[in-house]
Amino acid sequence: MSDTSRTPEADAKHVIGVDVGTGSARAGLFDLTGRMLASAKRNITLFHEPGSMVEQSSTEIWAAVCAAVREAVSSAGVDPASVMGLGFDATCSLVVLGEGGKPLPVGPSEDPNRDIIVWMDHRAVPQAERINALGHDVLRYVGGRISPEMETPKLLWLKENRPEVFDVAWQFFDLADFLTWRATGDLSRSTCTVTCKWTYLAHEKRWDGDYFHQIGLGMLADEEFARIGQAIVEPGSALGRGLTETAAGELGLKPETPVAAGLIDAHAGGIGTVGIGTDPQANLAYVFGTSSCTMTSTAEPSFVPGVWGPYYSAMVPGLWLNEGGQSAAGAAIDQLLSFHPAAAEARELSKRAGVPLPVLLADMAARKAGRFSDAVTLASGVHVVPEFLGNRAPFADPHARAIIAGLGMEDDIGSLVSLYVAGLCGIGYGLRQIIETQADAGVAIENIVISGGAGQHDFVRQLLADASGKPVIATKAEEPVLLGAAILGAVAGGLFSDVREAMTTLSAVETTFLPSEGAIPDIHDKRYKGFKELQALARKLRIDG
Repeated sequence: MSDTSRTPEADAKHVIGVDVGTGSARAGLFDLTGRMLASAKRNITLFHEPGSMVEQSSTEIWAAVCAAVREAVSSAGVDPASVMGLGFDATCSLVVLGEGGKPLPVGPSEDPNRDIIVWMDHRAVPQAERINALGHDVLRYVGGRISPEMETPKLLWLKENRPEVFDVAWQFFDLADFLTWRATGDLSRSTCTVTCKWTYLAHEKRWDGDYFHQIGLGMLADEEFARIGQAIVEPGSALGRGLTETAAGELGLKPETPVAAGLIDAHAGGIGTVGIGTDPQANLAYVFGTSSCTMTSTAEPSFVPGVWGPYYSAMVPGLWLNEGGQSAAGAAIDQLLSFHPAAAEARELSKRAGVPLPVLLADMAARKAGRFSDAVTLASGVHVVPEFLGNRAPFADPHARAIIAGLGMEDDIGSLVSLYVAGLCGIGYGLRQIIETQADAGVAIENIVISGGAGQHDFVRQLLADASGKPVIATKAEEPVLLGAAILGAVAGGLFSDVREAMTTLSAVETTFLPSEGAIPDIHDKRYKGFKELQALARKLRIDG
């Protein structure tokens, strides 16, 4: 006889996505339609040192993750036993642990709790340049040049500058892999992390020992890669026996809850968005946050100079991935605005309004222009190349720096709005440059699917559509990055047969922002031409000294 006393809620199934970004750890609880029922956030500390060093604490991050998961489940009012899967994503930061998982100090502070070299840390620029000068064939799969934000230059820096730490390290993890190990005790790495940031050749299912010997990290190869990953699995693969008793207690979930192999945070945004429609290859995933990432999927490998990849099964299993973007995007806008004399006054206004400064300025620009697309005229004469932290793509140039042209003596908020619009246009032109570079190499896309905190305002989305010349699609997901992580958890929990099925089921279009017609495209074409000329001039001036 059936139990008629049971409610639909009693039979509900849920999944959790955890996202560890640059400044916070977030957890979102989703139902199986892709609707987020609750979320929670905990801030995490960034430690800065001279020499472009940026560090974090894995102990603090795990505590933040646990607190966020507990709060999300509590806020949703669901039974923890209804959580059928858990997925993690995180920044591509390097975690260094000693025997037994003991944190090790990665910098001059000697603080063992500072055991993470953050993705944006550029201490390894000299090591990256030496690696690039050697020209190993592996570099073909990172756009021809390795970035100091990737892990082998950072490992080489540790070996050369912190040998006492490097030598005793038990495991070197990408942050997402650290989180899944901490949750399950399973040392497996995700193809996403090790292929995109560690030079693992996923299409051949192997590390290239010759590369490690050539660059000075041959001991890792001699150890059969035991410290950087011997078991490599696709994102969404169920790890170990799920949550350990200890981790389950810390997270407030049921022991043995399935845990998925994870993703880099930007790639989780891709999983949470590009599944709209029938062909993920038509959509470029654009994650616009502190940094920006572009991700394009192809059936066959495509080698694009200055664009990372091609990486096999690094995001959508079975497809190749090309990855671009910029090291500073939302952070570049923040930096740009801070230079203006009216910044303090505007921050006070934004504080009173209870919104971030860029949101306040977007609202002001929209009101002043009347139509989103017409706001480009507010930036007339002002041009910004927002490369404050180098050019990640398509030039792979960590030494590139920002240019601001056309500033006068104006010190009012109206001129701050103009500078903001010019900065957003610069972000859009950088995106357009990546799209065009990929198209020249045979990788064409139809749409941009946007996610990330800096891309949530409709004004921003329209301006990016106009500047790039491509439709910008916003999905129904309130938090696409969290959804992407949750999709992995759903696959690990057996709720979907594979990642592609889960993507298409849980993602849907909400709004499409089409590039404007009329006079606006001509304005952007001229500004884009100026953008490229300023880039070229800056490179020449730097080379000339």
